[in-house]
Amino acid sequence: MERSLELQNTVKEALNALYHHPDDAFRMQADRWLQDFQRTIDAWQVADNLLHDATSNLETLIFCSQTLRSKVQRDIEELPSEAVRALQDSLNILLKKFHKGPPKVRTQISIAVAALAVHVPAEDWRGGGIVSWLRDEMNSHPGYVPGFLELLTVLPEEVFNYKIAARPERRRQFEKELTAQMEVALNILTACLQINELKEQVLEAFASWLRLKHKIPGPVLASHPLMLTALSSLHSEILSEASVNVISELIHYSAAGSSGGAAVNMPLIQVIVPQIMSLKAQLSDSSKDEEDVKAIARLFADMGDSYVELIANGSEESMLIVRALLDVASHPEYDIASMTFNFWHSLQVILTKRDSYISFGNEASAEAERNRRLQVFCPAYESLVSLVSSRVQYPEDYQDLSLEDLKEFKHSRYAVADVLIDAASVLGGDATLKILYMKLVEGVACCGNEHSNWRLAEAALFCIRAISNYVSVMEAEVMPQVMVLLPRLPQQPQLLQTVCLTIGAYSKWLDAASSDPSILASVLGILTSGMGTSEDSAAAAALAFKYICDDCRKKLCGYLDGLYNVYRTAVNGEGSLKVSAEDALHLVEALCVVITELPQDDAKKALEMLCLPVVTPLQDIINQGPEILQKKHARDLTVHIDRLAYIFRYVNHPEAVADAIQRLWPIFKTIFDVRAWDMRTMESVCRACKYAVRTSKRFMGITIGAMLEEIQALYQQHQQPCFLYLSSEVIKIFGSDPSCAIYLHNLIEALFNRTVCLLTSIEEFTSRPDVADDCFLLASRCIRYCPQLFIPSSIFPSLVDCAMIGITVQHREASNSILTFLSDIFDLSKSIKREEFTSMRDSVIIPRGARITKILIASLTGALPSSRLETVTYALLSLTRAYRVQALEWAKESVSMIPLTAVAEVERSRFLQAMSDAASGADVNSLMVPVEELSDVCRRNRTVQEIVQGALNPRELNTVTVS
Repeated sequence: MERSLELQNTVKEALNALYHHPDDAFRMQADRWLQDFQRTIDAWQVADNLLHDATSNLETLIFCSQTLRSKVQRDIEELPSEAVRALQDSLNILLKKFHKGPPKVRTQISIAVAALAVHVPAEDWRGGGIVSWLRDEMNSHPGYVPGFLELLTVLPEEVFNYKIAARPERRRQFEKELTAQMEVALNILTACLQINELKEQVLEAFASWLRLKHKIPGPVLASHPLMLTALSSLHSEILSEASVNVISELIHYSAAGSSGGAAVNMPLIQVIVPQIMSLKAQLSDSSKDEEDVKAIARLFADMGDSYVELIANGSEESMLIVRALLDVASHPEYDIASMTFNFWHSLQVILTKRDSYISFGNEASAEAERNRRLQVFCPAYESLVSLVSSRVQYPEDYQDLSLEDLKEFKHSRYAVADVLIDAASVLGGDATLKILYMKLVEGVACCGNEHSNWRLAEAALFCIRAISNYVSVMEAEVMPQVMVLLPRLPQQPQLLQTVCLTIGAYSKWLDAASSDPSILASVLGILTSGMGTSEDSAAAAALAFKYICDDCRKKLCGYLDGLYNVYRTAVNGEGSLKVSAEDALHLVEALCVVITELPQDDAKKALEMLCLPVVTPLQDIINQGPEILQKKHARDLTVHIDRLAYIFRYVNHPEAVADAIQRLWPIFKTIFDVRAWDMRTMESVCRACKYAVRTSKRFMGITIGAMLEEIQALYQQHQQPCFLYLSSEVIKIFGSDPSCAIYLHNLIEALFNRTVCLLTSIEEFTSRPDVADDCFLLASRCIRYCPQLFIPSSIFPSLVDCAMIGITVQHREASNSILTFLSDIFDLSKSIKREEFTSMRDSVIIPRGARITKILIASLTGALPSSRLETVTYALLSLTRAYRVQALEWAKESVSMIPLTAVAEVERSRFLQAMSDAASGADVNSLMVPVEELSDVCRRNRTVQEIVQGALNPRELNTVTVS
């Protein structure tokens, strides 16, 4: 008792410090103490006492109600059964005490009671379940109805609240208990309608119960007093937010498969739709409050989204709804108009996908119905194009927009672009283009000589660019006129940026349609101009340049000198071009794809020319001696090396690239030798080497040997992850080549031996996650591409031991690489049919099987985040499929270590049955539910998780010496 009083006083003092102390350090200290206190078992009694204490101030009441709520949700298992019953009684008293507020406290107490109901079975609520208990309490204590109503509102919400540490079976049972008492709940709410001031609260509770999607017959709901009250409230002077929520939930409910779908609920739909349609005039009523208009628009949008399959039949009634949704889409407020965007997409999918017409029998009937529907909806989508295309126009004050507002504006443009794509899918790209072209002509006319009127033309071009993938490459009516208009537009930076992006978007059209070389020359001139106007227009022009060169590569072979001049100027940073180093990579790629089209000898010469402006500055730095090279900033080197990487990647002439890398190897070797300590430079060099290897393949000749010797030697001193990453690429290409076997055997032995000496504890994995990630990616590559070198090697068992130490590393990529490596080992017989490899694998895995299983089960149950569940599960099931009965024994042994207080026998059995099914070859997806349930049960609160991890102790291997 004395300790409890002392803690109560300390809580009050800490809260006072948290909210009122002038010193930030004191406030943080108080906050930490209060958070730690909430996790203690004493928090139950202290919070309860202070809530019952008449002298507690609002801050104390809020904190204690939150504490009690979170304790009930997460830590109920701390209490013995008699204490749970006492808690139940106490919460009931508190619910009555705070029935008039404060609202925050009442809400927390209501959630606490609802959470308790998830844990405590129906028979412990006077035998009839929480809802019947609530009805009896409300009948006995009518004065406390507002507090009880809030509890009735939050009850259904707790079904889906996974903060509550309930076992899956109990959670399912609770949902059944609530749905069984749905009628009782609705009767309580109907009775409460008689109290006028509670009407809003009653409707909110009704909306909450509808979210359970329990099968209440449509005709019953259609005439239900709660439903009729919500509908009548829609027409009141001040729109009821709760009534909108109810109607919204009823719309979703009537279309949900779990309630029987639209066909079953047609009586309900026939009541809802006319009532909502009667609100249509209010959408354009300027006297109406904006929030009310938004709520009405939401109902129309919900109706469109939920009934889209009914609307898609194109009946007269459907088209009334479609016209109403066009009215919403025409609203000047973007937030309101955009509520319909999802509907237009869903309708487009139904109208255009062949699957929608399967029920019409033969192909001719299906095609006839498809054409009929498209014809019916075309006028609506034509109107939609005109309505939304104006929304992408830059505001007049765009230069004054904050970064956040500018981001929001760009987001809205992308959303409109998606709607235009939906329209183009229904109307056809060419027809949509004609509508947008008229907007462009209007915009060009506005431009005149005044740059200030560029916004309309820019908006039209943005829309034309958005539908580029839907316009035929043979379109000959509008696109040639668009291309003629582009050079006439003013050189305003935003407009020029969009012009360049539009040119890039229509690169395939330019290739197919431009028999006239002057069109290509014209657009290349515009792009060059874009590169010199602003950084944004330069970025757009460089990207468009890449697309043009990619799609028009054959035609551009004759323009190589001009293209090269643009490339050289940008790469050397000469002239007035404003192309950044990153965007210059688009130009590198552009020249590469054109060179790829040249004959072999011409390509070799062109490749040398391409490399020249990149290699020269690198050679100049190297010529200044190793001291200067050592001191250079990484960026001074990587900017050039990254360009070489692009050249090796995109010039698809293996012999030419092999000659280039052989010629440049002395430069690369010097950089390797002098800068091996520098991760950024090494990553850049290794990336360039990777693409050289990938493109040249077996033309690499002696260079590959020199490269492997270099990284093998450097890795011993500088454990750069990229050396492993480059080795992975080499293994993929040369792994099965017998002539490389000695090189590769020496390489993997050297790299893996050094790595397992580094990664001897979980702490080392945590401090070197990139090394771990790339090491086990390389190991997986070895299993796939050179098992004959890897599996018989002395390093294989050591690497398995190393993997066991690192499985529970929290770094996502490292953990996934380790788990994938283990899965690849377990799945070996699926990928490699040679028996001797399987027996070698078994000699390594079987002695370690019990420990591997234990670590994997520990990972499932809390040692790794739940986001890794799928990867861990696959590894465990692969192990089980490979070792069947043995693996089941390992799993039983591990699961039996978990105390029954944490995992019940039924939960163990369900999990082990899933393992048994896996051993018999069952599909992985069908086994996920019992695995997920075991994971949820073991993570349900911190105490249980600590018990489970303490029992399995997955990190006991952190100190194991690698064999």
